[in-house]
Formats: sequence, structure tokens, C-alpha cells
Amino acid sequence: MAQSSSMKLLGARNMSCIVERMEWNNKMDLIAYGTEKGEVVIQRLNWQKIVTFPTPGEDVRVRSLSWQMDETLLAVGYSNGKVALLDAESETIISGLIYEDDIKKVYFSKAINCKEGLDSYTCNAKDKHKRYLPKLPPLTNIDPCLKTLDQKSFPKGSPCFLVVIMRSGKVHLLLLGALQAGSIDLTQHVLNPDQFDVYDVRLNGDFNAIYALLRDGQQLKLLHFHNQVLQDSISPMLELASHCAHILETKNYINDTQQCLTEAWETVQLEMDNKLTKYANSQAYGMISAHFLELLVFGYATLEVEEFLFETLTEKGFKKIANSVDLSLNNLQGLVFKQLNGAAINMFYFLNTIAGFGRMTHFFEALISPDVASEAMRACGSFLLKVHELQRTIDTLVYDMKLFHSWVIFTILRLSHQEIPDDMVFTGKENLALAEFFCSMEPEIPEPCEDVDISIDKSATTSTTAAAATAATEEELPSDDNPAPSATTRSKFNLERVGQYLENAYLTQPHPVDPAEIWPRLLAENECLAQCNLLVPHDKRLSLIQQRDKMFNAIDAVFHKPTESISASFKLSSTVICGDLQHMHAESAAEPDQQSNSDFVNCSYYVHEATRCDMLALTIGRQEAMVLEFSRGEDCLMRCIRVQLQPGPFTAQLQEDYYNLRFVDLQFYNESSLSMLAQTSTTATSARPHSYFLQFSLSAARNHCTQHQLTPLIKLDEATVTHSVHDIPDAAAFKALDGVCEMLAVSGSRKVATVLSDRRRKMTIFEMEIEEEEDDTEMSQTSFLEISKESALATGSIDLEKHSDT
Repeated sequence: MAQSSSMKLLGARNMSCIVERMEWNNKMDLIAYGTEKGEVVIQRLNWQKIVTFPTPGEDVRVRSLSWQMDETLLAVGYSNGKVALLDAESETIISGLIYEDDIKKVYFSKAINCKEGLDSYTCNAKDKHKRYLPKLPPLTNIDPCLKTLDQKSFPKGSPCFLVVIMRSGKVHLLLLGALQAGSIDLTQHVLNPDQFDVYDVRLNGDFNAIYALLRDGQQLKLLHFHNQVLQDSISPMLELASHCAHILETKNYINDTQQCLTEAWETVQLEMDNKLTKYANSQAYGMISAHFLELLVFGYATLEVEEFLFETLTEKGFKKIANSVDLSLNNLQGLVFKQLNGAAINMFYFLNTIAGFGRMTHFFEALISPDVASEAMRACGSFLLKVHELQRTIDTLVYDMKLFHSWVIFTILRLSHQEIPDDMVFTGKENLALAEFFCSMEPEIPEPCEDVDISIDKSATTSTTAAAATAATEEELPSDDNPAPSATTRSKFNLERVGQYLENAYLTQPHPVDPAEIWPRLLAENECLAQCNLLVPHDKRLSLIQQRDKMFNAIDAVFHKPTESISASFKLSSTVICGDLQHMHAESAAEPDQQSNSDFVNCSYYVHEATRCDMLALTIGRQEAMVLEFSRGEDCLMRCIRVQLQPGPFTAQLQEDYYNLRFVDLQFYNESSLSMLAQTSTTATSARPHSYFLQFSLSAARNHCTQHQLTPLIKLDEATVTHSVHDIPDAAAFKALDGVCEMLAVSGSRKVATVLSDRRRKMTIFEMEIEEEEDDTEMSQTSFLEISKESALATGSIDLEKHSDT
């Protein structure tokens, strides 16, 4: 007879749509579920909805849900290859990843708690950068709706791995959700890749091995892979992953700042072009500069200029334009000087730290290449120089625009014979600056040639030259296929000394070299010095966008080595054959959520810290299940408990339903109990299946387990004996449930269980481990619906039925 256990009905609700996935939070009373619409809903135990995250796309399904241990962070895997990290507390999308294949499962590992020894790396520099780096100012102008998944910050909290399993068999490990910590393609380790399916892949409790449950032809196998790099370098990896997260956040901040820069610059152009377009389009190329120079030098204005100044602009209207342009230019100055410059300095700090780690080869040899890290530092230095170059360009433009605005107002007052204030008199230096500004409005177009870069206006740059420059390599120059600028396609007033930096194209007007600067002359006269790796190169041709992309590529190369080292270190140490499966059909392979009755494979994983064991429960078809315990000690033992729902040859008489039960779902409740959901299988089309909740005691069944040494090949189907759950004393406690139940979600730490029934449209929540004196109402199989009617919160308690011992 099984030991009595009890559960109390907390409530039941009819859901508005089909629920496809459920997951309980380990610490808080939060349950997350994914709907058929691709939405993810987080609610409390009392049915209060916290937040609903919309679907990331049309016809996208939720494949997997996983809570980070003791945190409010939820990882969601979607059918379109997206993995999103959702924060239930802030109700925001923290970050996201995009893969090219359908997601099978995503989950967080347990928290990493490295035991430090004298011979291991000690990570003691957590958030040390906060002592030296000021906090980057927030970007108030950025629209949160414009941010994509990969532009969010990264999660904080207990360090852990995020494991992403693809349907194709590829498995990706990410540390702190940021560092790509290796990957493995399981199809390279099977005999029948055309008859392949992956059910689950789990990282072991010591983070130095993985268990992969998969189909190989007609066999259900569990592959055990050991990884020496993960075993030796987990502490250095945590240090590197922390800096990787900071770097990726800084990259996102730079991208957001660049977006704000583009918007501010477009505002400047809009204010200038709205009033100047008609006049500029009516003039031949070169005439605008000529007319303004003539007006500046001789004081004579043509009829077109006078009409433009007095009818189109007017003094009052131009002052309004000038104020708006000055405000936008000041915004540009602040974005470059504070946000962009600060982000570049932060980036250099983190890269410099990583380069220092690379010199500690005893700990970081497998993770960091010093030469690659140094090259990333040089690319970051080049980006910082480009930021300073843009800052000087903006400062020059601000000075020129203020002069231009003052001169236009001065000219309007003079031509209209109004009194001119004394402070509007221009010096010779200011007149010279105005003349240079007018000449740069319409620069001369040199003849196209192979060795000379072409300087054209904004419109031509954004159309033909931008496409050519994007396709070209860094050494190549734009081709001469670009058409000559015309009166209808050229820029109205050329302000491209700033706008050209914000396009993915070579600069059309590079920043002029100051002859008074000694350093550029020194580099020009000493080629060996200019090519020295100790100095930061400064490419005058590249725009800010090109220099940013070059820096990002160099940074990405820094984090290639950890992935390569860890991926190459996966070694297959043991193959466990769990059972036989039928031939895989094409239709079952096309739809991952549908499995035949005979090939039903479901699994659950649990790390038992006290005994240092990794526990894996799995079904082999609808009638049989097994629990595997892998010891992480030196004994390298595996224990196996193999059970079936069918009664054995010596089982005492049972009630009729117990003779034709089949598995529907199973999950570890805790280290000593396994929760199972079963249904009666009937051939009668009119008969409705009965559902049963089964709490299986692992401690009671431990005497029936077999022990095996982890050898390269273990055939459990030949080395184990299957026991009936009805024949193991005090192991199984059944409870009949009304309705057709199809999915189970349990949490031993929260002492709750949730069951989905009625075609996954009804959610019922139970409280587990109720004391006997609290049970005042016995719940029969047919009374379930009477107590938990639609949207009712019932309070009765339930006793788990006892099953007679043989």
C-alpha cells in the first residue's frame, strides 16, 4: 500500500485560449505559461495576472519556458528561433538572441558557486569598474519601442548558464546570457543522422559535462559528454563573461547613441531644407555659393537672393529657424561629448582588462588570445579618435552656423535699411570663416579617377555612393559609376561635414589636417612609426559608422576563442541505450509537438546537491519510465530504477482503470518524489479517458534500483529489470482527476502542482503536502468539476487514494 499524501484544491479557471507550456517559479508564487497565440503570461497563485508579453511574430509558438533560479527572470524559446529573456518584476524584455532554426528547449542551469582553492583563479573584481568609470548618462531621446531584442541590457543576479537546444541537434551554452561558452552538434555523434531527434540536453551539476537524450535510428540513447575546459576554467570564464556582458551593454549604448545622433542631425537638415529647398532647386549648381560670396564681399544681392531673403525667410522666421538649429546642434554636441565619448572610454577600459587577463596564460590561455584582444583595443582607440574628430567637426559647424545665422539677419537688416546693432559687426577672421563656409556649401566635383576619392553632396552619397562604399572593402575606394550631381539630386545646402559621419560610406569631405599639429607630420614622415602596432591608427577616410563596425568586428573576434576551445573539448565518454523506438515517420519529424503513443518520450531533470547526483527521469513509450541517477563522485556510478504502469504477474487485484494506464507527463517534484500524470487508454470512441495524478516515491523504490559503472557503452534494456509501480511497497500514491488532463507543472519548493485539462483550456492548481488534520473533504473522481467550476476558487481538500499492497 502506498503512503498517503494529500493535496488541496486552490482553484480552477477556464482559459481564454489553449495553453501550450507551463513553468512554476522556484521561489515566488509566479507561474508562467505560453498560449497558442505565442503570448507569454505571468500570473500569481491567486490568478492575478502580472504581465503579458506579446508574440514576437505571426504564427510563432512558445517552445520552452524556464525561470532563472530564485529570480524573476524568464527565458522563452520561440519556434522562429528567438530566445527572449523576460523580467517579470520590471515587466520588460531584458535581452534576446536570434538563431536560424526552431528552438527545442531553453533553460537556466543552477547557480554557479565555484569553490575557490589555492590553485584556482579567484574572481574578486566584480563591478570593479564602477570605482573608475562614471555612470553613462541615460538616453532620454531614444524611443523604447524602436529598440530590438538585441539592444537591451543583460540580466543581473546569480551567475548561471543559459542552454539553448535546437531541433537540428545543435546545443549552445551561454554564460550570464552574454558569453558564447561553447556549442555542440549532436548529429555528429549518432549513427543514423537521418533518423535523429533530440529530446533534452542537460548540463551536469559540476558544469563539466552534459547529458543528451536523443533518438539514434530506432534506439533511445543518453550520451554523456565530458568537457575538460569547462572543468578547469569555470572561474576565469565567469570573469570573462562578466566583462563580455559589460561590453555588449556598451555596444548597445553606442548603437542607441548613434540613433539619437541621426535623429538630431535629421532635425537640423529638416529645419534648414524646409525653407531653402525652393531657392536651392531653382539655382544651377555652384550659383548658391557664388551669390552668397558676392553678397558677402561686394554687398550686392541678385533679385533671386532678395526675394529669398525677404519673402521666403523674413527676419522673424529665420530667427526661429536659427534657434531650432542651434538647439539641435547643441544636442549633437552633448551626445558626442558625453554619451559617445564616455561609451568609447568604457569600452576601452573593458577591453584593456580583457587584454590583461590574456597575459595570465595559466588561467586564460584557453579563453583569450592576447594578440586578438590587443587588436580590439587598437580598433577601440581608432573609434575614440573618430569620435574626437566628429566632435571637432561639430564644434566647427556650430561656430559656422552661428556666423551664418548672424550674417543672414545682418544682411536682411542692411538690405531693408534697418538699424544694425553694434554687436553684429564681423571681424576679418569671421568674414574669412564665412567665405570658407559658403565655398563648402557646393564643393567642386573632381573628375572620377581610380586613385582619388570622390567628394559629392548628400543626395548622391545616400543613393549611389553609399551602396558602392558598403560593398567595397576598406582598401577600395568608391567607383566612378556614380552619376554627376545635378540640380535636382544635389544637397540643398551642404552640411555633410557632420552628416557624412553618420552614413555607412566613405567621407566625402574628410576633416582637414591642421598644419600646426606635429603628430600627423611625424607619422607622415616615418612610415615605420605609422605602422607600429603599439600606436592607434587613425583612418581619415572612414565614417563613424564604418569605424564603429570595424571595432565591433574586432570585439567579436575576441570572444571566438572561448567558443572554439570549449566546443572542441566535448568528448563522448559514455553511451547509455535506454530502449527501442519505432521507425521515425516524416510527419512526426515535421511537427515536434506530436508524438505517437509508442514513441512517447518525456523527460525531467533534477540536481541533488546533498548526494552530488544528477537525476534524469524519462518515459520510454506510454507504458514505461526510468529514473537514472549519475554520481559526480569518483565512483562514476549510475543507478537505474525502471518502472511500468501495467501490473506485474504477481500484482494483486486492482480496479479496472489501473490495467490500461498510460503516461501523459512527468516531472521531478523534489529529490525524493516524482510526479506523474496518467490516462486510461481505451479503444471505444465514446468512452472518455480517466486521468490520474501519481506521486512516486524515489526513496521507497531505491531498493529496486540497479547499479552500473559508467563505461563507454551501457545497454540498460539488457541489464535492468522493469518493476510495476503497483509492486513497489509505499512507492506510488494515485489520485483520480476528472476530465482529460494533458500537462503537468509542479514545484516542490513552492509545494504546488498545476494540471491542464479539457484540451489544455482549463488550468487547475493544487497545494501539495497538506497535513491530515486539514483534510476535511474527501474528493471523488466525479466531484472534481462540481467543486472547480468555471472561474471558481474552491477550498476543499483532497486525500490521495491509497493503493493496496500486494
